[in-house]
Order: sequence, then structure tokens, then C-alpha cells
Amino acid sequence: MKIVIIGAGEIGYDLASILSSEKHDVVVLDREKGPLSKVAESLDVLTVEGNATSVKDLVKADVDEADILISVTSIDEVNMISGMIGKRLGAKMVIARIRSDEFSDKEAPLTPSDLGIDVMIHPELSASHEIAQELKRSSASDIINLADGKMQIIGIRLEKDSPLVNMSLNQYASDYSHLTFRVVAIGRRGHTIIPKGNIKFQNYDQIFILSKTKDINEIVATTGKKETEINSVMIAGGSGMGPMIARLLCADKSKNWSIKLIEPDYDTAEDLAIELKDVMVLNGNPTDPDLLVTEGVSDVDAFIAVTDDEESNIISCLLAKHLEVNKTVALVSKPDFIPLAQTIGLDAVVNKKGAASNEIHRYVRRGRVVSVTEMRGMKAEVIELIASEGSKITKKPIKKQNLPDGCLIGGILCDGSAKIATGESQIQPDDRVIVFCLPSVIDKVTNLFQ
Repeated sequence: MKIVIIGAGEIGYDLASILSSEKHDVVVLDREKGPLSKVAESLDVLTVEGNATSVKDLVKADVDEADILISVTSIDEVNMISGMIGKRLGAKMVIARIRSDEFSDKEAPLTPSDLGIDVMIHPELSASHEIAQELKRSSASDIINLADGKMQIIGIRLEKDSPLVNMSLNQYASDYSHLTFRVVAIGRRGHTIIPKGNIKFQNYDQIFILSKTKDINEIVATTGKKETEINSVMIAGGSGMGPMIARLLCADKSKNWSIKLIEPDYDTAEDLAIELKDVMVLNGNPTDPDLLVTEGVSDVDAFIAVTDDEESNIISCLLAKHLEVNKTVALVSKPDFIPLAQTIGLDAVVNKKGAASNEIHRYVRRGRVVSVTEMRGMKAEVIELIASEGSKITKKPIKKQNLPDGCLIGGILCDGSAKIATGESQIQPDDRVIVFCLPSVIDKVTNLFQ
């Protein structure tokens, strides 16, 4: 597939890295030499130096031949104009990063589709939704909803006192045979493992378990973790995602949230205090331990750090953890920081680039793909696919399928009923199937369903 990416910043680079590793024909256009040089030196893609709103430069980047044009510069107007020109030039699908809420409003006089933009993405809002989801379980580092919410994947970090440490996967399944679940991936010292039955769990493994949503609490208990309800939260950062998260929580009427928000800039804090009536807005430095203690961080259930400085996010979360906050969540942008952050004691990390990638991947794969989710800190993806009539995957049971190494079929949604897949499971046409795989085998896996 021919894919043109406009913008070689963090999100553009991340997308180019993922899509080129999956053997797509990728071109990256940017007007700045620095970011382009980084892309050219480290990725197997073509680069074009040019203006995103110049017809001449867009043609030079082969936008007229693109199956997908993805415009992810930091400026909404540039993304809209380049998307509009790209569509006129012949790009089959246009995806644009647009952060202004004015264009996503249903009553907006001008919508992205009016400009020829097929899909609008908002990485910051997507990441904010992920963080709000994280607050539903205190024990999990990751929560992924699948099969229309009937199934979930939870990420759990095994502490040294976990009953699972030194236990084999086979023994785990045997000891808890009354529960239906599947360990689908293990993160261990920077490596991603699609596990087999004889593997043993180790200290500080990050394990990902698939189960029916209704059984998740029992699954969590098997790992030695205790689930406590989160009702109060302190948010560090008021200039970007912080207010988004606060609004999402205020809109959640399922519980009476207690929310505090810390913002270093006085004017910004004052504006937020006027806008967010149900939020206590504090002016101060979230990395100041005296401020955190004074404002009662030890009494909140969760601490979220989403400032523009990821080092500050990690430091303030570590301070909160030291002050015995039950759950901490940090926004980070560098992929290398994700496993590091969890290793040093943070409960969860969120990456807005990952949120954007997940959204875009669904359209890149198209066809019978329902969703694609990159597992944070792991070199693995969760894909939901619909089995086509006559596809290889429907011909025989899973245990007789020639599945590539690095692939595992975890769950099946059939006629609205969710079940954990076993070797005996027979996938039927139109079943929705949850597959876990390494990026290198994704094409082989999707071919089985076509």
C-alpha cells in the first residue's frame, strides 16, 4: 500500500516506523531538514523536503498515487489544507490530525468531510480516553476493551510476592481451570513473548490476560493484586490533556468524582478555575513534594501527570507513589521510556502517539479488520478480524491451522457470544476473532481470514 505521511514530528515518525516495518511503501514529507534527516537515517522510507500546502511538493511526494494520505503536522490548518489538496490530486483516503473541537462538533458549519477529509484523528483526546479507562481498575497497567466490550485484556505487573512467580503457564491454567482466560503476551526485560505452556513467570513480568469482562475481577485476584475503587484523582498539567481528562471524568455520572488539577502557570490556572466548576484548580509545580503533601496527594486514589515535559511526568508520579498514592499514570512520548517507567514503579503509562497509531491502523488495514491496538511497551498488536466466507481460517480447527510463530488466537465472538479460543475451536464465517501477533507476521495472519 502506498502511504504518504505529512509531518516528520513525533507522531509522523512513529507512524512511518510502524508502517514501513509492515512493508508498506511510505513517503514522508516535511519542510524541516532536521526531522527528515532522522527519518531518512533510521527508517526504510522515502523523504521529501517541501511545503505541505504546495501542490508542486505534494505531487513530488506522489500524493496523487497514494492509497492513504496521513497529515499529522502540529497545525490543524496545514493538515486540513494538505488533506483537501491531496484529495483533489487523487489520494484515495485522507486522514488528518485535527485538534480543534470546533470541527468535531455535530453542528459545525464546516466539517472535515466538506474538505475531503475522510477521517479526523485527535491523538490527545484519544489518549485522554485511554487514561479515563485506566481509572476503572486500580490494579491494571493496561485495559483494552474488545468484542463490543464483552471481553477485555488487562496488563498486570507481577511483583516479587505474586503467587504466579516461578509458576508455569500450564500450572496457572490448571490451578484456575474454573476460570476462562488466556495469557496472550508477556513483556520481560524489553522483550515481547507470545507464550507457550511450559514458560514460567518471573519477577516483574508484565503479563497480558484476555478474559470475559465479567470475570476480570477474579482474574486480577489470581495475580495477588487487590482491586480498589478509584473515586478521587489529582491531575498534573492544565495546558493540554489535563482539562480533557477532567471534562471526561466530570461527564461520567456513574460516580461522584473528586478532582484536583495542578497547573504551574497562574493565568492558565485562573482560566481553568473559571471553566471547570467541579474541579479544584491549584497553581503550583507538580514536582514540588511540599505542594503535593499540602494539597493532600496521599488522600487521592490516583495521580495523573500529563504535562508537556515527560521527565516531569515521571518524577511527579514517582513522588506520588512515594507518598503512597494507589495508582499513578504518566504521559510519555519516547517509546523507550514506556518499559522503563513501569520498571521503576509507575503503574501505567500512556503515549498519545500510540493512541493515534491505533486509530490510523484500523484504516490502513481496512477490509475485515475491526480494530487494531498496539500494546504499550510491547512489540505486539491486538487485532480484531472478521472471518470471511471460504477463508483458510474457517476450514479446520485452530490446532490444525498453520499459524505463523509469533501469533496466538485468543478469543472469538460468535452470534453475540464471547468465548476464549482453544485448539479445538472452529472459527465460522463472520465470527469476530481476537488475534495477538508480532508485527512481522501480521500480513500472514490477515491473509488467513481473507
